[in-house]
Amino acid sequence: MRNPTETKPDVPTMALRKEQDKDYLTAARLKELQEQVREVYLSDARPWVIGYSGGKDSTSALQLIWYSLAALPEKDRQKPIYVIASDTMVETPVIVDYIDQTLQKINLAAKKSGMPFHAEKVVPILENRFWVNMIGKGYPAPYRRFRWCTDRLKIDPANRFINKRVNEFGEVVLILGVRRSESNTRAQVMSLHRRPGERLSRHTTLRSAWVYTPIEHFSTNDVWTYLLSAPSPWGSNNRDLVTMYRNAQAGECPLVVDTSTPSCGNSRFGCWVCTVVERDRSMEAMIDSGEDWMQPLLDLRDWLTNTRNPAEKHKYRELRRRNGRIQKWGKDDEKIIWGPYKMEVRQQILRQLLQAQLAVRRDGPDAQAVLISEEELHEIRRLWRTEEGDWQDNLPELYREVVGADLNWVEEDAAGSSSLDNSVLQAVCQEQGIPQGLVRELIDLERDLQGLGRRSSIYEKIDRILSKDWDEGEALRPGTTDSPDLLEEDEEDFSTDAA
Repeated sequence: MRNPTETKPDVPTMALRKEQDKDYLTAARLKELQEQVREVYLSDARPWVIGYSGGKDSTSALQLIWYSLAALPEKDRQKPIYVIASDTMVETPVIVDYIDQTLQKINLAAKKSGMPFHAEKVVPILENRFWVNMIGKGYPAPYRRFRWCTDRLKIDPANRFINKRVNEFGEVVLILGVRRSESNTRAQVMSLHRRPGERLSRHTTLRSAWVYTPIEHFSTNDVWTYLLSAPSPWGSNNRDLVTMYRNAQAGECPLVVDTSTPSCGNSRFGCWVCTVVERDRSMEAMIDSGEDWMQPLLDLRDWLTNTRNPAEKHKYRELRRRNGRIQKWGKDDEKIIWGPYKMEVRQQILRQLLQAQLAVRRDGPDAQAVLISEEELHEIRRLWRTEEGDWQDNLPELYREVVGADLNWVEEDAAGSSSLDNSVLQAVCQEQGIPQGLVRELIDLERDLQGLGRRSSIYEKIDRILSKDWDEGEALRPGTTDSPDLLEEDEEDFSTDAA
């Protein structure tokens, strides 16, 4: 006998279309799907993890599962269901607000109605965040053949959460709102890892993880018909989602858990800094729809896109890679694989980012909007000081200049080099004809090893510094960089180790 205090939401049917319209969802098909969801849920004790992006497909999948399980007695719906939304920390602010509100509503509604859902966001670890890599390490704006951001911002956070659940429960079932009709490639991938007649398929990369795709046969019309026919069980208004899509003229950026899931490169909801496409039509459409406060974001994004222009790379990028070597290619070594952004370019990016954050807070809907967090600023400062030889400690001064305030900057325990030290070093090196960077790195190494009882591998570290390509003038011989047509590269080699 069911507990009289137990809340059991009504399970809507939907506005029916004719049974002969096979391209559209019907009441009979919906009933079969709901029964299938219940059957899979009750078949074992493996917890479910639902990938939720806030878009139409993942919302449909989550809503379908919610209504399906609501028909079960509360005693039968005890297996936990985790709803995870991946926040790259550079998501479009409108989408971030929408997802935050939705996750809160999901948790409140689940608690009130005795549903086994728990919703939370997953975020990249500090060292993997976008601005830490771009401004701190100098990684260039991503493009189609070099999406260094996808693994760090999307795949790793989701996989860390899934692996924690695997360690806790042994196996998990991952629910994805993907559809075969999205593309032929998607349909092939979905069929490849599933045996005929089975509901679940093996995950391509995650051990002990299985994949269930309940809306895989939905068409786009099915998705919208279902969302507009069945009210949101957690209290959202699905018509707000329609409005958001209409304003952005966008598709959905899915939860990415492996490289077979396409990243967002086609004017979709996703990262506002995405430079994989030449134009961000979604953000342009939102601005045209009245969201003028987003203009500074679009301006910075477009500026970053321009830094990829082969004819302009020499203005923005170092000759040397992050390993200190100058890498050439071509028949006569006439082409260069450019290194990270120059230090002055990184400072310019940070300046524009802070200015954009001020403008968004002033003109946008959220006076506390965060485009770059304090912990990211501290990490960037650390990278500049320890890896880039920023003796002047430029970041705090830049922040004060733009923001007009200060942060609680960490004071270094050991006495570090100052702007005066840098000026003296520059003058001496110019007089002696010695690369300033070489001497600076040797001094920094000595400071790092000072006071240590054992200086293990000191000769290897010195040799590593000396082996860098300090003579940049040789790399700039005639024919190497004079012609913009020669400023090409295969940036797939711009990895963590080689960059």
